[in-house]
This record gives sequence, C-alpha cells and structure tokens, in this order.
Amino acid sequence: MTLQPTKKIWFDGAFVPWEEANVHVLTHALHYGYAIFEGIRANSTPKGPAIFRLREHIKRLMNGTKVYRMKMPFTEDELVQGCLELVKVNGLNDCYIRPIVFSSYGEMGVNPLKNKISGAIAAWEWGAYLGNEGMEKGIRCTISSWSRIDPRTMPPHAKCSANYANSILAKMDALSAGFDEAILLTTNGLVAEGSGENIFRIKDGVLSTPTKSAGVLEGITRDSVIQIAKDNGIPFKEEDFIREDVFAADELFLCGTAANVTPIREVDNRMIGNGTFPITRKIQDAYMNAIHGKTAKYEPWLSYASAPAIYNTASEKV
Repeated sequence: MTLQPTKKIWFDGAFVPWEEANVHVLTHALHYGYAIFEGIRANSTPKGPAIFRLREHIKRLMNGTKVYRMKMPFTEDELVQGCLELVKVNGLNDCYIRPIVFSSYGEMGVNPLKNKISGAIAAWEWGAYLGNEGMEKGIRCTISSWSRIDPRTMPPHAKCSANYANSILAKMDALSAGFDEAILLTTNGLVAEGSGENIFRIKDGVLSTPTKSAGVLEGITRDSVIQIAKDNGIPFKEEDFIREDVFAADELFLCGTAANVTPIREVDNRMIGNGTFPITRKIQDAYMNAIHGKTAKYEPWLSYASAPAIYNTASEKV
C-alpha cells in the first residue's frame, strides 16, 4: 500500500509539516542503523480513536534505548503525549503510528555517542499488513533460509532498525518465491518468528508460542493474544518447537501491530491442519473487538486520542 502523507509529524518536540520533517543525508542512523522504533496502531472505537497499549509500546522503546546506550532527550510521558496529540492534529481515526529515535547528523564512524539523539513520530492510514484477504482466508508462508539474528550477535529484544535487515532478506526471498511471508528459525533450528510478526501454534487444542530464548521480539500483540487466550479458557504454554512441529500443527497464525492476527493456511506448500482455523478465529475476533473498544474488560488497553492533554510537550510550527 502506497504511503499517503498526513498533515503533521512530531519532530524533536514540535509538529512540523509532513514535507518538512527532513534529516541530512549524512545522518548517522542512515549509515549505521542506530535507531530504535515502535509500531503502534490507533483504531476507531465508539468513543473516538484510541491507541492500543500505547504506554507498553513506549516503555519497550525506552528499554531499547537503554540497551543501546542512547541518552534520551525525551521522557516516556512526552512520547506518549506526542502520539496522542499527533492523532488529533492529523484528524485520524484508524492509523499506524511510528515513533523513532535515532543518532542524528554530527560525527561519522561506528561510535554514535557524540551525536545528538533526535526523535520523530509519524502517523498515516495503513490497512492490514498482510491484507484483509489474508486475515480472512489465511496466508502462505515459507521457512526462510536466513536465520533469525542470534542474541549473541545483536539484542533481538530491542526494536533496533539494524535488526530489520535480517527481516528484509527473509521477506524478499519469500515474496520472490510466491509466498506471502517468511518464518525464520534460530541458528539452532528452533522456530523464532515471522519477518515482522510473532508466531503461534495450536496442537490438540493447546496454544503455544516460542520462548524469549528463541530470540523473538517480545511483542505487545503477542502479550495481548496470550491474555485473550487465557481469558477465553484456551490452554496456553510458552515452548520452543522446530520446523516439523510447524508442518504438523492443527493451526498456525502470525500476530503483530501491523498484521493484527492473521491465520497461516500453508507452509512450504503443506496445508496446515484441515485448512480451517476455529481457535485462531476466536482469538482474532476477540483481539479485533478489544482494539476497537468493544470489550469492557480490555478498556485499560486503550488510550483515547480525544482525551485532554496532560503533558503539553509539543509546540506548533507553521
């Protein structure tokens, strides 16, 4: 889907016109991938647009900056309020939100510590990442020849831009081979995740997902799915599994902020289960109801963009 510009971007604490939110070609992060970002969604609800689990996303971003020794010029509260105000400023209902902090223009070389850390938050309308049809009928995946980055090489739990070169390679190969998405294994052959999503397996009525030790990103949607499963009486356990367990699953699905909950109908031209996904559908429906404010139990997961400003951190630049 082509990215459609909106009115404003939050950039270093001010709202600037979309076309003016620029960086220098020698910005350090462009050359070395030294940036931490988040993917967040705002969704329409009966009470207006609400950002799903906003605080948890920003906490994860802040944790990533600690791993990478970034000296943050923004507080958690400033970034939270920047996201809320951005949705209001742009008059958006359903949208994707991308906060990012990065090493700015200054010195070059692999040491970023002398460079200023800049921050930006953009928002735009973006449909289901793997397509509405994929959410309905399921997608076709392949096991990638590229291994998921190992925790001994780079920290996979920090959402660093550099990590996604690994995902890009897997995604391009999957698409060129006629599949919708890739599933990456660890260097030890354990199932890790999709190129940009967590993976869940259902076997004999039990839901499972790889453990943190498999190098997965600790997804906010992953955590939400686990809670929803428990609330609906679906047996769940975290456990590592291998390629053969994928083929033998009764159901598989991917989940993430961009992908929501998307069933997998085939892996490497093998039908998963009997081609239906009743438990996945139950979780998918519950998740979609939660993000759209239709379930009172999950109301605490929503931050309403129409709420009064608490931290007035952003000034208007015209």
